[in-house]
Amino acid sequence: MIKTTVLLLFAQLVIVQLIRAQETLDIVKNPEKGISSGRELSLQLSTRPGAKFIFTQNFIFPFLEGSGSLTEDNNIALALTAEISPVSVNGLAETIWTPIAFFQLAAGGRIGSGWNLNLSGREVRGIGINREKHNSNRVEHVGSAFDGLLWKIQTGAVLQFDLAAFFPGDWNHVVTRTYHEINYAGYTAARAGESWYFEDDDGENINGFNYYGNLFIGYQMPVILDTVGILAEADIYLYDTPGRSSWGDERIRWKFALVGNIAFNENVSMTMLVQFCTERNYTNPDWKDLYYRNRNIDKSNPLSLVFYQAALAVTYKF
Repeated sequence: MIKTTVLLLFAQLVIVQLIRAQETLDIVKNPEKGISSGRELSLQLSTRPGAKFIFTQNFIFPFLEGSGSLTEDNNIALALTAEISPVSVNGLAETIWTPIAFFQLAAGGRIGSGWNLNLSGREVRGIGINREKHNSNRVEHVGSAFDGLLWKIQTGAVLQFDLAAFFPGDWNHVVTRTYHEINYAGYTAARAGESWYFEDDDGENINGFNYYGNLFIGYQMPVILDTVGILAEADIYLYDTPGRSSWGDERIRWKFALVGNIAFNENVSMTMLVQFCTERNYTNPDWKDLYYRNRNIDKSNPLSLVFYQAALAVTYKF
């Protein structure tokens, strides 16, 4: 009964979000108000079991606009998103305020849930508890469909730069963008200090605060392959778990990617990504079968860089 109620409440949240976005579409396109809007449909595919279908409604509200080049496009952007994957469903909202061309402030949140699948003998874990088996140092995954909600709130800031702002020209767009956030993520079925997984991640999450940051350096061109670049991402768990240094829990989790974007026209684009990540090296020969807190990191050679995924996203704007 509780699981059914959670599912119905979440479905209602997503449906109401989409209906309200549709009902306000004609209003926000009113040119007298200076408000614009747009919608996006996106399909994301990956070599990992992480395909997603995403719908986003965007609104842009002019705010504190100035007459100079640094403030003429000042605005507040709102994005409302619903997404579904083979093992999860989510609703997201994000607001970004641009007070000056090179700086932005962001805030948002998400709520979601999931289920587990068995694909060709491999369990794809959408949601659930990650714990140690009783009287054993082995791992045990416990979870059933929609037995809890994953929720997250975050706040962050963006710094961005475009060389063409100082040296105008179609071929002068060397761009950089860096984003940094503090977030709190929680799983309603997890007790204090209990680990959980979501969307087939490593299952080492705990209800608490985290840091996420990224840096993109790229080049934009007036051709069909309009953007190429390098993306670096970093995650750090900010909560303190006893003995965490023994398995490397305090270390930064890095991802590095080569990124390219093809713009077929104003409405259709495709983003491609090849991504690598850091993986901790352990002294335990059977570490994959152990509960992660029973692993021992190899302090003489703690990290390796390994292939993570190849992915693409096709986006249609309308």
